[in-house]
Amino acid sequence: MQLVKVGLCAFGMSGKVFHAPFLKEHPGFFISAVVERSKEESKEKYPDATIYRSVEEMLKNADIELVVVNTPVQTHYEYTKMALEAGKNIVVEKPFTVNVSEAEELARLAEEKGLFLSVYQNRRFDRDYLQVQKVMNEGKLGAIKEVEIRFDRFRTEPSGKAHKENPEAKGSGSLHDLGSHLVDQAVQYFGFPEKLFADVFSMKGQEFANDYFEIILYYQNDLRVRLKSSVFTKEVHYAYAVHGEKGSFLQERTDNQENELIAGAIPTYGEDWVKPLKEDDGILNFLNENKETERYSTLSDPGNYMNYYQQIYEFIVFGYALPSPAEEIIKNMKIIDAAMESSKEGKIISLV
Repeated sequence: MQLVKVGLCAFGMSGKVFHAPFLKEHPGFFISAVVERSKEESKEKYPDATIYRSVEEMLKNADIELVVVNTPVQTHYEYTKMALEAGKNIVVEKPFTVNVSEAEELARLAEEKGLFLSVYQNRRFDRDYLQVQKVMNEGKLGAIKEVEIRFDRFRTEPSGKAHKENPEAKGSGSLHDLGSHLVDQAVQYFGFPEKLFADVFSMKGQEFANDYFEIILYYQNDLRVRLKSSVFTKEVHYAYAVHGEKGSFLQERTDNQENELIAGAIPTYGEDWVKPLKEDDGILNFLNENKETERYSTLSDPGNYMNYYQQIYEFIVFGYALPSPAEEIIKNMKIIDAAMESSKEGKIISLV
């Protein structure tokens, strides 16, 4: 099996939870280098990886072909550009960049260099997202008319992370953080919208970056998609509510991969590794061919973030489709930029 040598730009939560475990367990990857500016925490689980004290040092000295840019969003443009200029292929954490212009420049540079650039949109591999996709593809709901996708939390106290909460830091706040997932899911489901209206602000006060947003996406055929997130949500809503001409589907956010990884779970290659759900997590209510109401609970199949890196590997070795390429995620950045503008100006923004 062809071996792809990888360098991680950081070993914080993103590196420890979302990247290193999957790269280690996938037989096609080898973690060759890790950037830790002062600590050496990666040695315990990844003793074969060389520790570097800066991204610059790693790019200059490490024998790697793939770089994972998993640093704060404010550094994504700088480090991704640096790695591309060093001739490395890139996986960059979401959000891609702080704005569209940075994303477009990086995509052009990758194309000029003949390198690939993929954005880590891991929640395309969440069980709940995949279940909604499956139900809509079955056609039982008929033409989709209204959709709401939510990602709520109850985190009323500041986290102390300036790159996420300082309102002066570009790319900080929930819109870029959680919004990058919701926007991506909407675009994957329904394509690029015609226009949008957004309300983005901080419930904790002006001294913090936005922690609430609501975006209404306008599509052809009178479809409306609402994306919403709040950190003052103690009682959870259904994460997905899909309403069509023939019925409705309600889906809870039940993917637990992140929590299991934080707790120390080790993902396995080639099979589902998450714990099965104990209860159904969705409700499907629709009119069948006889126009009779059918209503029953549903149980979603497991998600698996390993599939992202499997697709990266298959692209490298076999030339299959690249997951979430830069050109595709630029569309998401356009929506995020337009949402910021819409909220600031208090008006609908055209996207086409």
